Amino acid sequence: MVRRILIGIAGGSGSGKTLVARTIVRELGSDRVVVIDQDSYYRNLEDVPHNDRDARNFDHPDAFDNELLKAHVRDLLAGRSIEEPIYDYNEHRRLRETRTVGEHLVIVLEGILIFVDPELRALMDIKLFIDADPDVRFIRRLRRDLVERGRSVDSIIRQYEESVRPMHMQFVEPSKRYADLIIPEGGHNAVAIDLVKTKIRELLRERGVETVPAI
Repeated sequence: MVRRILIGIAGGSGSGKTLVARTIVRELGSDRVVVIDQDSYYRNLEDVPHNDRDARNFDHPDAFDNELLKAHVRDLLAGRSIEEPIYDYNEHRRLRETRTVGEHLVIVLEGILIFVDPELRALMDIKLFIDADPDVRFIRRLRRDLVERGRSVDSIIRQYEESVRPMHMQFVEPSKRYADLIIPEGGHNAVAIDLVKTKIRELLRERGVETVPAI
């Protein structure tokens, strides 16, 4: 059995992680690559009073069900399928439905805090940190939360000031030192993306994948 490849993509909220992940999927093909989002593994706050949910710090490592995430990553690396949670960001709870993720050669794990856990880091073959200026990240986050999550401008700014920025400085930014490659400008950095594609080709060859796509 071919040993799977795990690529970790970390970086601050709004840094461009998703664009890099999508670039890898586009270049390698969706039949080879699956993307797992750390945000899917937020703890289920279904039993927490509704008025208290918004006050939770969603940018702290403890906000995530890290044990479930690590178990699912290990299953995928072993060639087993998983039921990835689907998270309702408006209600801060998991839906009853799940997303079935099957066998893939390359697993891309993206999230702001995936480099914080040493056990999770140890599973990764390639660790990428996507770097972007704070003002760029904030504007992207503002747009995303307004459009995709239906939040108000005041609530987005308040969360950024109270938790996003402090947690970025305490946890996300220091985790940069664990990266194999720091990529400014994310998916728009063609040179860095070419380096990543070269490394993926090398790992695939090492693991006996004869037909390597021309990425």
